[in-house]
Amino acid sequence: MQNKFDDIRPYDPSEIPPAMRRIAESEYFGILSQYVFPNKNIEDIRDMVRHIRTTDEFQKKVMYQANRQILHSITDLSFEGLDQLDPQKNYLFVSNHRDIMLDSSLFQYILHCNGFRTTEITFGSNLMNSQLVVDIGKANKMFKVIRSSNIRDFLKNSMHLSEYIRYTIKEKGESIWIAQRNGRTKDGNDATDQGIIKMFCMSKSSDPINSVDELNIVPVAISYQIEPCDILKTRELYLSQFCDRYIKQSGEDLNSILTGIMQQKGYVNISFCKPVMKKELEFDHKIPNEFYKNVAALIDKRIYGHYKLYNNNYIAHDMRSGKTACSENYTKEEKEVFVMRYNYMLDQIDGNKETLTSIFLGIYANPVDNADNLNNR
Repeated sequence: MQNKFDDIRPYDPSEIPPAMRRIAESEYFGILSQYVFPNKNIEDIRDMVRHIRTTDEFQKKVMYQANRQILHSITDLSFEGLDQLDPQKNYLFVSNHRDIMLDSSLFQYILHCNGFRTTEITFGSNLMNSQLVVDIGKANKMFKVIRSSNIRDFLKNSMHLSEYIRYTIKEKGESIWIAQRNGRTKDGNDATDQGIIKMFCMSKSSDPINSVDELNIVPVAISYQIEPCDILKTRELYLSQFCDRYIKQSGEDLNSILTGIMQQKGYVNISFCKPVMKKELEFDHKIPNEFYKNVAALIDKRIYGHYKLYNNNYIAHDMRSGKTACSENYTKEEKEVFVMRYNYMLDQIDGNKETLTSIFLGIYANPVDNADNLNNR
C-alpha cells in the first residue's frame, strides 16, 4: 500500500537488505570501509554489510563504528542535560547547526551510548546527489527535506514536512533531530528561523500553542572548540559579500562533509536543554508571526544559555575588540596556536584582509556576544 510519506521517509524494513547490497557493491565501498574499519579485511566488511537486515543493525554495526573513528579527531566529547529526558518519550530536538554531518551524527552517538533510541534526522534533498548517499542516509533514519525554488512548491512541501514530523512523533513513535534553520550557521551567530516554527504549526494551525506543545521540543546546543570548516565558511561568507549570488561549486558540500569529519575539532560539547513547556508558550497568538517569533526566541534563549564557550571563542572575542576582557579564559600559548590558525586562513584565501579577519573572528566570537547578551537581559 502506498504510504503518504513514501517520498520523504527513511527506509522501511523491506528496503534495508537491497540498500545494503548496493552499499556493499559501491565503487566507494573500499574507501569507506578502510576509514570505518581500518584494521579489518575489506571483503569481510563487505560480507557483513550484505547481511545487515535492519536499521538498528546498520546503526550498531556501521554508524556507531564510524562515530568511533570520528572521535579520533576530537579531544573530548562531553554532554549534559540528558538526565532530564525520558527515554520512553518522543521529542523534537531543535539544534543549532554547525556541521553538515557531525552535529546530528555525534548527537546520535551520545543517545545510543546512554540507552536512548536514536532519532530520525532531517536530510536536505540537495545532499541526496548519489544512490550511495541516499542509501546510507535513509538506512540511518534520515528523511528528506525537499528544497523548493518557488513559493507554491515551498508551501506544499512545508505542509508535507510538518505533517510528517507530527505523524512521526505522535503516531510512529520516533523522536526527530532538526536544525534550527535551513542550512548551517556559518558566522557563529546561531538563530532559530521563525519559519521553522511556522512549519511545525502548519499541520495543526488552528491551535498554535497545543500544536507546538505536543511536539515536545527540546532545544540542543552543540559547541566546538575548533569550528568545523571554519576556513571554508570564511571563504564562502567573503565571496557572498562580493558576489550578487553565491553559487556552490560541484562537490562543495561533499568537501565540507569530508573536511568536517577529518579536521581536528578539539573539545566538543552537546547540551540537551530543558524541554519547552506549555506554560512558556502562552504568547499572544492572534498575530501568528509574532507567536512564531516568540517561540523561536525562547529556543534561542535556551541554546545561548547552554553554550560551552572555549578558549578560542574568548581569544577571537578579544582579538576582535582589541581588548583583553576575556584573557582569564585562555593562556598565552593557546592564543599563539589560535593566531597560527588565523594566519593560515589568511594565507589560504585571496581578498581584503580586514574583511576576512572580521569574518573569521566572528565565527568564534559571536557565541560569546550571544551568551553575554542573554546574561545582561
